Amino acid sequence: MIKMIITFIIVFGILVIVHEFGHFYFAKRGGILVREFSIGMGPKLVYHRGKDGTTYTLRLLPVGGYVRMAGAEDDEEELKPGTPVSLFIREHDRVERINTSKKSTLFNGIPLEVTATDLENELWIEGYENGDESAVKRYAVDHDATIIESDGTELRIAPKDVQFPSASLGRRLMTNFAGPMNNVLLAIVTFMLMSIAQGGVATGTNQVQVASSPVSVAQTAGVKTNDKIVAVNGKATKDWTALSQAIQPLANKQTTLTIQRDGKTQKLTVTPKGEKSNGKTVGMIGITQAKDKNVGAILLSGFTQTWTMTKLLFGALWHMVSGHFSLNDLGGPVAIFATTSQATQFGLVGILNFLAFLSLNLAIVNLLPIPALDGGKILLNLIEAVRRKPLSENVEAGITLVGVAFLVLLMLLVTWNDIERYFIR
Repeated sequence: MIKMIITFIIVFGILVIVHEFGHFYFAKRGGILVREFSIGMGPKLVYHRGKDGTTYTLRLLPVGGYVRMAGAEDDEEELKPGTPVSLFIREHDRVERINTSKKSTLFNGIPLEVTATDLENELWIEGYENGDESAVKRYAVDHDATIIESDGTELRIAPKDVQFPSASLGRRLMTNFAGPMNNVLLAIVTFMLMSIAQGGVATGTNQVQVASSPVSVAQTAGVKTNDKIVAVNGKATKDWTALSQAIQPLANKQTTLTIQRDGKTQKLTVTPKGEKSNGKTVGMIGITQAKDKNVGAILLSGFTQTWTMTKLLFGALWHMVSGHFSLNDLGGPVAIFATTSQATQFGLVGILNFLAFLSLNLAIVNLLPIPALDGGKILLNLIEAVRRKPLSENVEAGITLVGVAFLVLLMLLVTWNDIERYFIR
């Protein structure tokens, strides 16, 4: 159980952090201020303010993370009228830090009860100083000033010129696309690592590798690694699929293998062992596909396996939208946690395959044109490109709100279905 929990945290964390790093990197390249890059969720443990203006935080719950871009829909308004703050003034009477937290104190801070602020355009803050409500005092705020939030995290303020909506359309489009793109790249690299971990790339041919086990009936019969099994009981087997399909129905039955070795053909007799698989008894003789250990083949496998998996996922997606939808076709964090136990049974190779599969899933789902997902944001970018002007803030906010409501409802349904499927039924 501990191993499964640790694996789940690592896999889920890698998926989300790699995804969010894509947004982070291209936002920074596009001149967008990333106010916070968080590893983990929940209460803050520690943080560090970088010279690039980003605050890097480590939070208590080790599940995923997030990127907080200036001006994005998840970048909340900090200061409201009546908020008590203290101000740190630098040279030329400009505010350098605004403290809203009781957890952090500023030396020589000026107490102020906020009446109004403009931290986007004209950059000022005003209010009652030292409890004197007879006069409102206004202070200019430095462009690179910081604000200490209620939990003690210090972030840069978000002036209009460094906000997400102020970036060019191309840069916003690339920033939205970068998260799913990173997940595809993660899948490619993970499949390459999986090929390395399993000793090479499965060739898919009828050339075999004999399992190094004393109970391998193939080894006992004299089959050797790199032999080609060209026929089973006289039936030709041109590739691995044909070979597997020929042997599986022959559990506990005497079988004749025709093999090729060093240009010579010979016949060997084996009796496949009966093994249970998905409720059926299938024949096994203790062989696996031969591996191509060439570096080029290993590197290429990352792309070919990613493409193969992508086609399968799009096929499953089409199956759902073409009238065969079921909640059992979807899975949330509960399903990922439950499936992690199966992946860990196959060791490192199983975990890597699971990580690549989930990463591609995350990329494809996020590219769906659903408001609040990356695909929905990209769709809004494309609409803006066609109209040559963005949708109004109210329209975009309404569309996003509908998308969020849909996703929350779907997540609740999927989570409850997963709990029933894996832990109740």
